[in-house]
Amino acid sequence: MATGGRRLQFGVLQFFSNSGRKVPLPTVYSRALDRIDVMERSGVYEAVWLAEHHFTTYSVSPSVSMMGALVAARTERLRIGTAVSLAAMYHPLRLAEEIALLDVVSGGRVNWGAGRGNDPGEFKVFGLDLDRSYALFRENVDIVLRAWRDERLTYHGDFHTFEGIEVLPKPLQQPHPPVWLAASSPDAIAWAASAGYSILMDPHSSHTDIGTKYAAYLKGLTAAGHPAGDRVIPMARLIAVAPTDEEARRIAVRGAEWTVASMSDPSRRRYSKGIRPAAPDQAERDRRSRVERYVDDVIIHGGPDRVAEQIRSLRADIGLHYLLCAPLSHSSFMLLTEEVIPKLV
Repeated sequence: MATGGRRLQFGVLQFFSNSGRKVPLPTVYSRALDRIDVMERSGVYEAVWLAEHHFTTYSVSPSVSMMGALVAARTERLRIGTAVSLAAMYHPLRLAEEIALLDVVSGGRVNWGAGRGNDPGEFKVFGLDLDRSYALFRENVDIVLRAWRDERLTYHGDFHTFEGIEVLPKPLQQPHPPVWLAASSPDAIAWAASAGYSILMDPHSSHTDIGTKYAAYLKGLTAAGHPAGDRVIPMARLIAVAPTDEEARRIAVRGAEWTVASMSDPSRRRYSKGIRPAAPDQAERDRRSRVERYVDDVIIHGGPDRVAEQIRSLRADIGLHYLLCAPLSHSSFMLLTEEVIPKLV
């Protein structure tokens, strides 16, 4: 798939993992902020994208707006993305206020990414109906955008009604910050394309699946009469870089095991309907199969030259033009920054 000569951009999907509680939480945050300082100084990243999760050590970052304010205070150039604001779990006017405030105090550097969320446990704890969350998410996004654009908001929806509310502050970027919606399922991608929204693409699909989904998204945009040519679509990819291919594969295996364990945590599925736990031997076979899939089909891994070549291939094969990097170790991040990206820009 041709990229039309577009400049390849890079961002970082920043998690705040405390898997196994191996270090104190302040250390988790300080290390992440130190990494963000490197992003700012390097000048090679367009944005840091902050992940939001609740009630899990997978990523202890329940407020991307608060974390974003910390980033804004210590950077001047780096844009601040949310990946994502879990829009179905907020009152939409509160969300509009917080992201607009972040845009103002950062000097207009917000990239707003919004998502529904997919953890049944989060919905249960917050007292939300998972089955109605798609409709709630879409309405909340619509309200946030109207609250930013309209001097006073009047809205009559299925979940919310407002009359003449002045939502302040308005974002510094006008009419509002650039917006992306997280979309991984075919239905979500089709809806986003039909409505003309840009999308964030997930780090868990295979490279082949990402390409297929992206092609379907572009086709849906065109069919609905929305422009597609210059649209920026970040594609999140897990990345392991090391001095040798063998060492990078070991990092990839550890990262895949961590990811699969986090996604398979029973607490994340506790409230799912109709799920029966597999027998222990079958569960172990399934785990190994998922780890192998991540290493072979999902994670970009290798020495700096091999990783650069894989990124070039994704650019040529699926139209990658914005790589949203999720490094699986600090050494991977540093090698990516110092040795891989300079080969590609």
